[in-house]
Amino acid sequence: MTRPAATRKVALVTGAGSGIGRAVTLALARHDYAVVLAGRRLPALEALAREAGASCLAIATDVTQEASVSALFTRIGQVFGRLDLLFNNAGISSPSVPLEDVTLEQWQSVIATNLTGAFLCTRAAFRLMKSQQPRGGRIINNGSISAVTPRPRMLAYTASKHAITGLTKSTSLEGRHHDIACGQIDIGNAATELTAPLAQGALQGDLSVIPEPTFDVRYVAEAVLYMASLPLNANVLSMTVMATEMPFVGRG
Repeated sequence: MTRPAATRKVALVTGAGSGIGRAVTLALARHDYAVVLAGRRLPALEALAREAGASCLAIATDVTQEASVSALFTRIGQVFGRLDLLFNNAGISSPSVPLEDVTLEQWQSVIATNLTGAFLCTRAAFRLMKSQQPRGGRIINNGSISAVTPRPRMLAYTASKHAITGLTKSTSLEGRHHDIACGQIDIGNAATELTAPLAQGALQGDLSVIPEPTFDVRYVAEAVLYMASLPLNANVLSMTVMATEMPFVGRG
């Protein structure tokens, strides 16, 4: 039986319109969450909201802009009155080029979305979760295996994801006094439109190019659901979900 809307847990997924965000949104909706879908492309978000169910709300958001994030959380407060789960998923990459050819614009664009966007959403969620009754909630950051080990010619992306680990740990530390848990999921080669080129070949540490395997993105969604299902006195601080045969362990 579907629970009344007032008793459903409320989740926010950023970058919800495609790939991992889309898969996680659908999984949360199937498990009776009211889901707020945030992203830049409102038509894609609205189509997904219709697919996911009546308890979903699509809100056009640019996570790099403080005012846009503030408006997003104001709307969440008005409609739902609380937030139980934030999945910081919005992220971009930049062209694969040697370090010396990375432009300042490329660097700033990646950092603004992947790191500053996650910070702005985390800060807003933290404020809401501290003040709501019952207080507390959970924040899950999409790290990437690049938060641990880089690919070549991915300087800005790698730096942003290493920084996400610091954001995760700092949020976890500060959150434990307010019933706010924070963890990170590092994903390697989930099959989405963004990883489709891996089948043709990916640049390796020795600058060779070899095809890489992928795995079904639904397993990422299931992993996020597991992290979200825990009581707030238990936390998965770090989880890696990856294609078993991808060249990650021993990379480089």
